[in-house]
Amino acid sequence: MTPTVGIFVERTAAERAVGNLRAVGVSPENIRVLVPGTSDAVVSKVPTSEAEQPGIGKAMGGVIGGAVGAAGGAELGAVAAAAAALPAAGPAIAIGLVGAVLLSLGGAAAGGALENALSNGLPKDEVFVYEDALRRGSSIVVVMTHEAGEAAQAVAALEAAGAESVDAARERWWIGLRDAEAFEYRAEGLDFQRDESFYRRGFEAALSLATRDIPTRDAIAHLKARYPDSYDNEAFRRGYARGRAHRRLLAAKPPGRRGDA
Repeated sequence: MTPTVGIFVERTAAERAVGNLRAVGVSPENIRVLVPGTSDAVVSKVPTSEAEQPGIGKAMGGVIGGAVGAAGGAELGAVAAAAAALPAAGPAIAIGLVGAVLLSLGGAAAGGALENALSNGLPKDEVFVYEDALRRGSSIVVVMTHEAGEAAQAVAALEAAGAESVDAARERWWIGLRDAEAFEYRAEGLDFQRDESFYRRGFEAALSLATRDIPTRDAIAHLKARYPDSYDNEAFRRGYARGRAHRRLLAAKPPGRRGDA
């Protein structure tokens, strides 16, 4: 199965997307929703496209627990009603609003069902885009599809609800950082306009799940293989160093303040 992803600035749009997907016959167990408040640790454990993908079980159990724990009495009533309408063995979809919470299992059981349901997932080099979207208050809908026809239907359903593409979100993420990075680069007497493409590639490489939590010396082999035309470029290396510093800054901030980044 392969993922089709939509990013939604408004949570109500994510709700519409789920409704659109159900209307075209997408099964609940093939829809995943991440909402603001999901920690980076959780998002980083959504299955990725490399063989050594981390397990999703405990991670998504945390997402479901957080969504239910934050709900009031009316929301919990809606959860129970929605749960009764879903297959007992189905995985969870947590949006967290009245009339939009679809929940069939909670906690570790939901996580285990999701782990069994997914064999492929999001590219490791894209996960930071979803983390940034969540920090900024967006919601993410991931649809797992079996074939091209189903993927095309999923794309149409997400777009009809107002989804932002991953590419657009990635550009918005960089625009938010670009001026500060350009200032620091130029302060060293360097030409940011000339070197930006290599610098940005290195910055993004530092945020990839493949490298973010390991020492630079241990990441060298991966970087050389993944970026053979860029690794020896000085701008790439400077960008990589700045990206690692940026990641440490985000990790040090209290969860409630990460949207300021």
